[in-house]
Amino acid sequence: MKHRGRHRRRRRGAALRAVLAGTALALTAAATVISTSQAGVAADPGALAPLTSPADTGRLRLQEHLVPGRSLDRLAAAMGRPAGVDAVLRDADRRLREADDCSADDRASLPVAPAATRAYCWDPADTAGDWRPASVTTSGDDDGVWGTHRVILAGWTHSATAGRPGERGLARVAFVNADDPARLAYRWVLPVVPVDGGRDYRGLASGVSGMAWYKDKLLVTTTSGGADALYVYDLDRIQRTTVDAPAIGRVPGGWSAGGYDYVLPAVASYRFAAGRCSASGPPCPGALALDRGTAPDSLVAAEWTAPDGDRRARLWRYAFDTDPARPGLLATDGAGRVDAVEAYRTRAAGIRGVLSYREAGADRPSWYVGRLPGTQDGHGGLWRQDTERTREARCGADASDRCWARDAGSLSYWRGTGEVWSMSDRMLFALPLAALDRSLE
Repeated sequence: MKHRGRHRRRRRGAALRAVLAGTALALTAAATVISTSQAGVAADPGALAPLTSPADTGRLRLQEHLVPGRSLDRLAAAMGRPAGVDAVLRDADRRLREADDCSADDRASLPVAPAATRAYCWDPADTAGDWRPASVTTSGDDDGVWGTHRVILAGWTHSATAGRPGERGLARVAFVNADDPARLAYRWVLPVVPVDGGRDYRGLASGVSGMAWYKDKLLVTTTSGGADALYVYDLDRIQRTTVDAPAIGRVPGGWSAGGYDYVLPAVASYRFAAGRCSASGPPCPGALALDRGTAPDSLVAAEWTAPDGDRRARLWRYAFDTDPARPGLLATDGAGRVDAVEAYRTRAAGIRGVLSYREAGADRPSWYVGRLPGTQDGHGGLWRQDTERTREARCGADASDRCWARDAGSLSYWRGTGEVWSMSDRMLFALPLAALDRSLE
């Protein structure tokens, strides 16, 4: 696909990767010490238990719902020519600061072990209110560029109970221009859902706890407690708003998005065929990630469970469609149904990040899970699991397992640089997958 910039700028990319693989950050003592009150060793979640019975796998089945093309075309015709990712990045109006310029509290939210090699804090205006970051994905697909840009997308969710009523529960996405590792800049885009046959749209009122970028599509989790599991967005369909008003949708004189200049309309959704997510039914989706080590490429997901509960979470994967006419969509049968191609139970709870990666020569993939602490306060843990064993990152004199980021978000592997990107409650950061593996031996 031409707009993805495949097989170009190899020399430039190699030089940039050399910069990105630089010396690890010299973080403050606040980021490398866990207090005695935070320390504690969680129970070993053990090996993954495969789920193979129809009763278990049937709960993971999705039903695809495509937004009619005529609805999308009607919306685009009314709003004007799509802007695209490049236009958003050129219009970036906020800066991410490098770790040395961030506060001690910001840096204290980073992983204790392994240490981040790059880290950035957000514009203070974005972290001072009721919005919180939770998910991340990147253009680390093939040679890692979209058009001519390296891009990071970060999903944020507004509190459902605080702040201006029109913003409560909404999702937004930061489009980060990562061309220059020393000068990351970003712009907000509001994901929306077309309604009334494309004559209007509404905001996505859902926690975006997981995101995955595949081909020209962005897949995000929906955690509103309903049957919806995923929404799908086409990155070629970003639209400019024309009116700066508090409302979201069509307004007198044009189109508004509550003060945002760009909207991204959904093109599809996936819903659990068995109904609303619950402990005894379909899982409430939490984290997402792309796995390019399978054939075909796949989307991996983790169930959200309470970090201080004893309910066993599910991990599973769906295959992406190989039909060139359906780029970025999941593989369906003739009735539009999507079945999981692999599923497991894990005793790990409070999972906020998931990653599946198969090392060269390995006979099975490893599943990395980042989780919240049981108290929902302080640093979380990181595990690597497969069907035979579990490994955990430990740190400090007391060998605590509370080594991962504070309020850690999702995990995203940029295979061109060998880095894993994630977020704490305060910062965006990256570290080599090899460093993760060394900490989990």
